[in-house]
Amino acid sequence: MPVKIRLARHGRKRYAYYHIVVADSRSPRDGKYIERIGSYNPNTNPATINLNFDKAIDWLGKGAQPTDTARAILSYKGVMMKKHLLEGVKKGAFDEAEAEKRFNAWLTEKEGKIQAKKDQLAGAKADASKERLEQEAKINAERAEALAAKKAELAAEAEAAAKAAAAEASGEEAEEEATEEGTEETPAAE
Repeated sequence: MPVKIRLARHGRKRYAYYHIVVADSRSPRDGKYIERIGSYNPNTNPATINLNFDKAIDWLGKGAQPTDTARAILSYKGVMMKKHLLEGVKKGAFDEAEAEKRFNAWLTEKEGKIQAKKDQLAGAKADASKERLEQEAKINAERAEALAAKKAELAAEAEAAAKAAAAEASGEEAEEEATEEGTEETPAAE
């Protein structure tokens, strides 16, 4: 029975996550499987991978063949590196202590890269939010200035209208006084 390590799709439309399973190659993609050894969620950044490392090594040792995507995931988590080092130990190229030392060095380097990517993404997100806040503050300041200018303009118009009304009122009073004086003078002149 040819055994494959592959992905079984789960989740809703356009938001899939996958189970990493060991299955008979003749069974359907989401059908019956022998054992589930992990999960893969590509919707997060970086992708979330949970993997039972020992079971994956065991199945690879038994001859299970990973699909291309499963191989990439196993390689990312270090399973393929560990398998390679264990085969070197079997061939006598080096001992187990040396294999463990090499694997731990590789693992720390890989974790450093992953952490650097997470830090970069967090920094980019923080920078984007800071820039967005600055733009929003700039727009709010422009709106406040425009509103203040509009209020000043309306106040100036109201003041001008009040002055014009006062001038009209004083002008009417002057006309009334002039007409009153004129009426007083006309009878005296007669």
